[in-house]
Amino acid sequence: QVQLVESGGGWVQAGGSLRLSCAASGRSFSANPMAWFRQGPGKEREFVAAITWNGGSEYYSDSVQGRFTISRDNAKNTVYLQMNSLKPEDTAVYYCAATVKHFLSDTRGYYATNEYEYWGHGTQVTVSS
Repeated sequence: QVQLVESGGGWVQAGGSLRLSCAASGRSFSANPMAWFRQGPGKEREFVAAITWNGGSEYYSDSVQGRFTISRDNAKNTVYLQMNSLKPEDTAVYYCAATVKHFLSDTRGYYATNEYEYWGHGTQVTVSS
């Protein structure tokens, strides 16, 4: 059974940092893109960041560009999200996602929830002002 398990969420003051981890089990995603999405209170799930299978390309939403960094360790089957300069509007449940496709020919696909077949259960991030 394939599982994605997020960890590292918590409470932090504005301006602080957190590092999220997503460990995959049940199959290897070393040849597949992975991503982070988030869903704030009363909001739809939105794209945060994605990374290609070899880490050669990264994609970010405008709202986190320059503050968040996505990375991966294929040997550990794990993807990370380093979040710096956190703002109250970053408060959300953060979800890890993975696709069985090797790459997405249309880069817009990295931003789309329907391109990812596997999802974690999420980890809460709360940023206080």
